[in-house]
Amino acid sequence: MNWGGPGFVIAIIAISYAGWIVNNWIRARHGYPLEDEWSGKSSRRDVDAGAERKISLLSSENERLVGQIGRLEERIAVLERIATDPAERTARDIEALRDR
Repeated sequence: MNWGGPGFVIAIIAISYAGWIVNNWIRARHGYPLEDEWSGKSSRRDVDAGAERKISLLSSENERLVGQIGRLEERIAVLERIATDPAERTARDIEALRDR
């Protein structure tokens, strides 16, 4: 094999490009920012805006779910109290609510 021939140089260039393409494909698949040809990070504003919108939607859904869990915990506490209290106390509480 002739190491100084043009085939060797072309093979090195092809291997370099293939490595760059595979690297960017893996980064894109896992959500990392892509690199341009000068090793700088390329950022697309539409992707960043979509990510910010997704984060804000998830944050608002998280707040809603936290509130819902709090209300459910309160209701479970009331049900546990009703289930564990003596029947006489529960009957008195019900009658007190009817008298209002």
